[in-house]
Amino acid sequence: MTPEELSAAVSACLHDAVAAGDLTLVDGAELPEAKIERPKNREHGDWATTVAMQASKKFGRKPREIAEILVERLSAVPGVAAVDIAGPGFLNITLDAAAAGELAQSIVEQGTSFGTSDVLGGTAINLEFVSANPTGPIHLGGTRWAAVGDSLARILQSQGAQVTREYYFNDHGAQIDRFARSLLARARNEDAPEDGYGGQYISDIAQRVLEQHPDALESEDPQEVFRAAGVELMFQEIKSSLHEFGVDFDVFFHENSLFEGGQVEQLVEQLKDSDAMYFEDGAWWLRSTDYGDDKDRVVIKSDGNAAYIAGDIAYFKDKRGRGADLCIYMLGADHHGYVARLKAVAAALGDSPERVEVLIGQMVNLVREGVAVRMSKRAGTVVTMEDLVEVVGVDAARYSLTRYSVDSNIDIDLDVLTKRSNENPVFYVQYAHARTCAVQRNAEAAGVRRFTEEGASTFDAALLDHAREADLLAALGQYPSVVAQAAELREPHRVARHLELLAGTYHRWYDVCRVAPQGDGPVEPVHNSRLWLNDAVQQVLANGLALLGVGAPERM
Repeated sequence: MTPEELSAAVSACLHDAVAAGDLTLVDGAELPEAKIERPKNREHGDWATTVAMQASKKFGRKPREIAEILVERLSAVPGVAAVDIAGPGFLNITLDAAAAGELAQSIVEQGTSFGTSDVLGGTAINLEFVSANPTGPIHLGGTRWAAVGDSLARILQSQGAQVTREYYFNDHGAQIDRFARSLLARARNEDAPEDGYGGQYISDIAQRVLEQHPDALESEDPQEVFRAAGVELMFQEIKSSLHEFGVDFDVFFHENSLFEGGQVEQLVEQLKDSDAMYFEDGAWWLRSTDYGDDKDRVVIKSDGNAAYIAGDIAYFKDKRGRGADLCIYMLGADHHGYVARLKAVAAALGDSPERVEVLIGQMVNLVREGVAVRMSKRAGTVVTMEDLVEVVGVDAARYSLTRYSVDSNIDIDLDVLTKRSNENPVFYVQYAHARTCAVQRNAEAAGVRRFTEEGASTFDAALLDHAREADLLAALGQYPSVVAQAAELREPHRVARHLELLAGTYHRWYDVCRVAPQGDGPVEPVHNSRLWLNDAVQQVLANGLALLGVGAPERM
């Protein structure tokens, strides 16, 4: 019995109690969704539900009274061995061995669809992440967002959402001017401007601009030539780096297009006539304090130029115009002020602030031999995506950056990530998958089969009665709810941590439960059923690793 099937059974019992008159809904109330979870203490049963407490106000009854009404009905559900009431109204449910074991067959049959749902079906989400300035290679912070953002997109899609991966190129403003001046100075063999950019990549791009435009230094406006050509070359390098990292975007949006196309000017003029903005001290201000910002923000400065937030307003409007129901922005640690600011932008346009979500990511540090790695050969002052991938590879880089909550600063230990040992978390999980493939190959070579020659299933759920098998089935059963929570809370690290738990549970099962017979021993029914369980683990590990954009090797 899968968690979904058990949840449906609990809901059916609740409906039946209402139909029989044992429970009566308060006027206007609707039946709650019956959520099923694993109890923290497995001695309390296989599954638990708080539906009685969720329904208390809806029925005007004490939770324990509702639980007592449900116990008898739940106990009669096929596959349920026992139902107990704990505390104020928890329902702890124990399945019989056969019902619990059925999950293994169900997972194999569902394949890649196990863990997916349509809960977000019909929701269009614009997910903007990385969005590094096109003035240099992607640094570690951007690399973290690339890994986390792409994983979050995959997880949201697994729950039915239509996700647009979007990269916002900040190609309008002072940083681009500094970049252009830096390229021009290097092309002239001069020192970089005081506020310019350094690193070998500036020399490389300046040289490539000269190869494309040999007369650039003699042109009427050399800085503009280096600006246009240099930014385009940097764009291409960034896109190439991301692609090699397994991250491809649906939309590359250029900030400058909002200004060149007149959207910013048009929208600002429109807002001047609304109550969302006011004129003071020669400037136009957005009433962002009305939405939790620490101060109102200048939109049009006293010199008549647009402030940065003017572009944000036009950009949000553009996203919504393209059909986004929800706009998620993934920003760096120095952007906390943008949470209230972007919600104020939505409200100023007459939209709901709930259409905006802002995720703030913290810093990443690389450590080798206990010492922080700070310098990049190429960028000069920062460690880049390429630096990390060169040392540990794409899989280890993506996994290690995704397995932590974005709220936390993280130290990536390069010595650990290059080890082929259980100390290395990505190796630990990938090795578990490779081991399931080896077990599958060896079992089939020994004559263990999932189907008879006539095509009948060899699976007998009742034979999976070892304590380690119960643990493994429990870990497998949690996977769909873990993915659902990762989507709901925007926390891909939950998937990674659960895969580590599943890998550990599988390794312990492997040590005590044989899938292939020993020596020349005969193939017994239990071996066939265990092959189903082994393959179910293989499927879930592969599904989870795919959500993280990490490979699932068959041999290691």
